[in-house]
Amino acid sequence: MDKKKENINHTDENCCKRHTWRNDEEKKRLLSRLRRIEGQIRGLEKMVENDAYCPDILMQSSAAACAIHSFNRQLLEAHIRGCVTEEIREGGEGKVDELCNMLQKLMK
Repeated sequence: MDKKKENINHTDENCCKRHTWRNDEEKKRLLSRLRRIEGQIRGLEKMVENDAYCPDILMQSSAAACAIHSFNRQLLEAHIRGCVTEEIREGGEGKVDELCNMLQKLMK
């Protein structure tokens, strides 16, 4: 089996029951994007606190939304290329069904 590991069960009820192993490079890339998004959100907070002009705030908010969409695309691609592809190679289709359901929810 590939290094991607999913559906690892833990006895701790407070812990998520499903996990995806990510290599260090992928994890670093995702966390870097999230930290940039976090910085954009903090910038938006300061703009509101400083009574910035509404259109300026809206432009920054739009940029933050685009950054989140970009993060989602990167994560979705990794999921399809890793988790979904691996299960298909192993003869399963549960991840494909899960992906289709998830995409329907995301595209509402």
